[in-house]
Amino acid sequence: MRLSSSNLSLPDTSRTRILIAGDVMLDRYWFGDVQRISPEAPVPVVKIDRVEERPGGAANVARNCAALGAHVSLLSVVGADEAGCTLREQMKSADIDASLHEDAALSTTIKLRVIGRQQQLLRIDFENMPTHEVLRAKLDEFARRVSDADLVILSDYGKGALSNIRDMMDIARTAGKPVLVDPKGDDYSRYAGATLLKPNRNELREVVGRWLDDDDLAHRAHALRDELNLGALLLTRSDAGMSLYDADGVIHEPALAREVYDVSGAGDTVIATMAVMLAAGSSMPDAMRLANRAAGIVVAKLGTAVCSLDELAADLHHT
Repeated sequence: MRLSSSNLSLPDTSRTRILIAGDVMLDRYWFGDVQRISPEAPVPVVKIDRVEERPGGAANVARNCAALGAHVSLLSVVGADEAGCTLREQMKSADIDASLHEDAALSTTIKLRVIGRQQQLLRIDFENMPTHEVLRAKLDEFARRVSDADLVILSDYGKGALSNIRDMMDIARTAGKPVLVDPKGDDYSRYAGATLLKPNRNELREVVGRWLDDDDLAHRAHALRDELNLGALLLTRSDAGMSLYDADGVIHEPALAREVYDVSGAGDTVIATMAVMLAAGSSMPDAMRLANRAAGIVVAKLGTAVCSLDELAADLHHT
């Protein structure tokens, strides 16, 4: 196991250009108070007093990249509905160049969370799959935009926006662009050739099986990296930190000691920080260490959130 450098600084991110494609969604939060149990069933009754809406999925990745100073382009698919309009407005207010292809047969993915006394009580998902015609149009636009980007992120939430991911990766690699992938499902062959693959522990177990210890994990991770011809594999391990597996071995970064409030969207922050820092010239190990710090900042916030460049700079300054 290698150790990363003790000297860590932020690169200039102001000129970085990130192209993101993937599944967008609207994270809707209903906040309220719980004072009694329903007489109809043994469930809490939540009196809603506040509603918040935040971009989720690839839209949250885009928002995190923009908060770190990057110029961001986002490609995805939404429905002809109120949630799709809300996502467009949210991306516009975050100064993100979002091209959200409209599919009249699609309902924009919504994750509705009911929060009582600062605890998530229930989540309800609304979703369906986009049509092939709108996906083809998005792929054509991806091919036109990729040359203007320094780096590409493919954010896969399994909602169908990345059905053409193999074509996207071929286009990006032909253009000489690094490709970072946040994976979903148990078929990682579709991500072969990625510059960086970023699964979490549960996602990796679906693919390589359960490991006995860190040595067994390293063996399985390197075997997968070789099989898929990956530049590197970054495993996020929740309270155990992160591990980066590449051709030179493995670097482990322990989790920072912070109060964890909500892990929703922390993976979006990790891949966004990795992308922006790599595009700005950081090494892979240093980008991982910065991503670890950014994730530590967002898990102390409720719901899908971002880590700004100022917050990351302040965190580096105080430790």
